[in-house]
Amino acid sequence: MKSIKVLGPGCAKCNTTAKIIEDQAKAKGVEIQLEKVEDMAAIMGYGILSTPGVVIDEKVMHAGGVPSRNAIDAWLAGEDGGCASGDGAAGGCCGG
Repeated sequence: MKSIKVLGPGCAKCNTTAKIIEDQAKAKGVEIQLEKVEDMAAIMGYGILSTPGVVIDEKVMHAGGVPSRNAIDAWLAGEDGGCASGDGAAGGCCGG
């Protein structure tokens, strides 16, 4: 089971991110434990400056904007491109 955290203040993009992750996991038959983290100190502890952020098994995978379904599918499949931004393409960390 993958532990997935969606980091953010509870905004629409954060809620959308959580919903898409839930939907994609269900569609793929992947068991996840999804947690929404809204505490700013906890979010900053991951080094996230732009939300929503996604942490899978304690590794930051995404920050800033709603990740694409393709990126989420790759994460659920265990593909580890590291931290990515926007469309979830690998390369750089959180938009870099």
